[in-house]
Amino acid sequence: MKSEDVAHYLHDHPEFFDQYADMLALVTLPDPHSGRAISITEKQLFNLRDKVRTLESKLVELISFGEENDAISGKVHQLAVALIAATDQAAVVRALYSHLGGAFAVPHVTLRLWGAGQGGGNEFDAVADAVKAFASSLQRPYCGTSHGQESAAWFGEAGAHLRSMTQLPLRESGGVCFGLLVMASEEPHRFYPELGTLYLERIGDMASAALLRVVA
Repeated sequence: MKSEDVAHYLHDHPEFFDQYADMLALVTLPDPHSGRAISITEKQLFNLRDKVRTLESKLVELISFGEENDAISGKVHQLAVALIAATDQAAVVRALYSHLGGAFAVPHVTLRLWGAGQGGGNEFDAVADAVKAFASSLQRPYCGTSHGQESAAWFGEAGAHLRSMTQLPLRESGGVCFGLLVMASEEPHRFYPELGTLYLERIGDMASAALLRVVA
């Protein structure tokens, strides 16, 4: 009889070890850690312990992700409250800079508006048509290197030291882009291409709505 025949028989007759339970004690397998022979029952216990350790590790990871998401959600909520409370365009801009640079600890934040409102701040400096076209083309926030991005120049001397950034298009309800919110860092992996953009998209939506609400 071949080993395959034994395997097929046991597969087709799972009740075999119910009838001959004492044979389980005679079946031994090599211990992957020590190399000594162990019973099949011990092997199953080792496998279960390994699975438990793996599940515990995943649970700790999930709890960590949950706590991180809760913290981010709280910061987004605080920003939303500040934007709702802002009564004019200058107050909305201050709220964005204050919360993104404070609670979110983004070292560099700037904003450019070309289709809504008017004012004397840098937010209303002239923007190249190429940048406007780029912002309009974004289907979701850009995350990645700041190298080659024209908006890096908006940060003045600090622009030369930036390594990563995210650019959030600001849109009217009809989809027309009227501005660009940019956050940047000297850390190359602060805003990386694979970064999830759910919260960034929400921030962009909130900023757009708040700015349009108080257009001068």
